[in-house]
Amino acid sequence: MRMKPLVVMTAMAALVALAGPGEVAAQQRAARYTPAPGAKDVKAVLFNWFWHMGMLRGPQEIEAVATLEHKATGTMQVGGQACTLTSYRVSSNYQVAGQRVQYTCTRPNGQKYAAIEVVSGQHAWDEDVVGAELVSGRGKATPTPAALHERLIRLWAGPQGAPKAAAAGGDKTTVSYDTGKPVVTYAIPGAPGAVAKATLSAQNMAERVEVRQGDVVTEFNYANYADYNNPLNKIEAFYAGTTVEKRNGVTTRDLTTVETETGNVYVVMPVPASVRKAAPTPR
Repeated sequence: MRMKPLVVMTAMAALVALAGPGEVAAQQRAARYTPAPGAKDVKAVLFNWFWHMGMLRGPQEIEAVATLEHKATGTMQVGGQACTLTSYRVSSNYQVAGQRVQYTCTRPNGQKYAAIEVVSGQHAWDEDVVGAELVSGRGKATPTPAALHERLIRLWAGPQGAPKAAAAGGDKTTVSYDTGKPVVTYAIPGAPGAVAKATLSAQNMAERVEVRQGDVVTEFNYANYADYNNPLNKIEAFYAGTTVEKRNGVTTRDLTTVETETGNVYVVMPVPASVRKAAPTPR
């Protein structure tokens, strides 16, 4: 049974209002794609991945998720130590590739730590306030080019970012099977040499994404998918309830989702002029 359309776009709504029932049905049949039962080709696997994540929108079932807001609790590694989070918020933009991670945490000795880590396109930097330097005299943006690939990997190996990156890979994206589970292999956009392998569960959602770039292996384990949007804004768009991130076998983030916003909110990461003028980013 197919899911009900989650979001009806304005243009499509107008078309439905003007067309007769027969015309509407014909338009929707022509636009939709339904994999054959048990199909194992790349197109079918990617469609089922998007579909079961609730990322296909409107009567034509177009993948139109543009942004994500994600809040979580848990721990992350700071300076080689586990730091207990008191706040953790991720703002992602998938159309203009970018992500801002804001967090505060407490080290084992009770010391507080706070950071704002940003990536946009081929630039990575840290901010002392959100939007640092975009208004003259407000805040400081510190270029962190060495962190570019790590942050892009986190964006494009995420529960929503992974299927998007896999689809963007075109005929270079492949599917194999491991004990019956689809394993989707794709390149991480913007991070040369970084190759991801996403293992999908029986529910057609990523349960594990492993990314290899040179001698660095980053692993993301996901579980407990659900609609974590505010109770007043449930739209059957699913996200991982738990995320465990490891870098060369060491756990760097262990997160439990508190809330998401998957309704295409306004999310931007303009690059400050000082960051654009910094040392070239790694290639």
